Amino acid sequence: MKKHLLIAVGALMMTSSAFAQDVDVIGKIKSSGTIVEGVRESSGLSYTLGNGKYAGFHYEVCAHVIDDIKKELNLPDLQVKYQPVTSQNRVALVTNGTVDLECGSTTNNMARARDVAFANTTFVEEVRIAVKKDSGINSITDLKGKTVATTTGTTSVQTLRKHRHAEGVNFREVYGKDHADSFLLLESGRADAFIMDGSILAANIAKSRNPQNFAIVGEVLSVEPIAIMMPKDPAFKKMVDNSLKTMFESGQMEKIYDKWFMQPIPPTGVTIGLPLPQSTKDAWANPNDKPAEDYKN
Repeated sequence: MKKHLLIAVGALMMTSSAFAQDVDVIGKIKSSGTIVEGVRESSGLSYTLGNGKYAGFHYEVCAHVIDDIKKELNLPDLQVKYQPVTSQNRVALVTNGTVDLECGSTTNNMARARDVAFANTTFVEEVRIAVKKDSGINSITDLKGKTVATTTGTTSVQTLRKHRHAEGVNFREVYGKDHADSFLLLESGRADAFIMDGSILAANIAKSRNPQNFAIVGEVLSVEPIAIMMPKDPAFKKMVDNSLKTMFESGQMEKIYDKWFMQPIPPTGVTIGLPLPQSTKDAWANPNDKPAEDYKN
């Protein structure tokens, strides 16, 4: 009897857990009159201008998505609230319903997808190594005995350790609280290399005091799909994906990319100079929400 009771309770708990994964984001937005956008302080795709203002490729993509949501839900006065997130807390803030759309630089992977949903891929990222040009570091094997920086809450160092060229390469690790802090570790000489998404590395180098002193070198450590992250609400995800599809097909997404990667950007007017990758073009031509595990590195 007890055994049957335990099985029944276990089944009920599993069922309850499954139901708990799906939430009514659309209902929440309608009742509150507000949509909460998760933004980053120093990502290559979303960053702060100060005074509560944000900018960047993914920030602008989400601005267009939110405009489409306003039209779809007939909520012209929908208010947008910005919630700064970090690499450490972004998934938790989406999971607990604090954030409705996270528009930073988050990789869609299977582990995260257990707790959150991802829109179709908007950017295909390559994890790379940034160094000072005079460091003598040109590949993974050159990191032996060096100090490597990355950002707390990211998986870049784990990715490096798993790379086939990293076998037998021992290095020390230091962690920045955010991407700007991690780059400062490299810039100040407290780290010999900074491992992170190529767009983040390029953006931090472009905005540094002496961009000519840095280089992105070595092998591509991994290829990762970056996407808007949101709570698990299939109807809401469909709404977001439809908005992205329109941007893909109209050529608007390419214009947004050119604006933020090939033209001078605020606040300093620097140009990141990162041409549109073919892998990202392919993702736009064939919209999908495949996780990183489906990409060959």
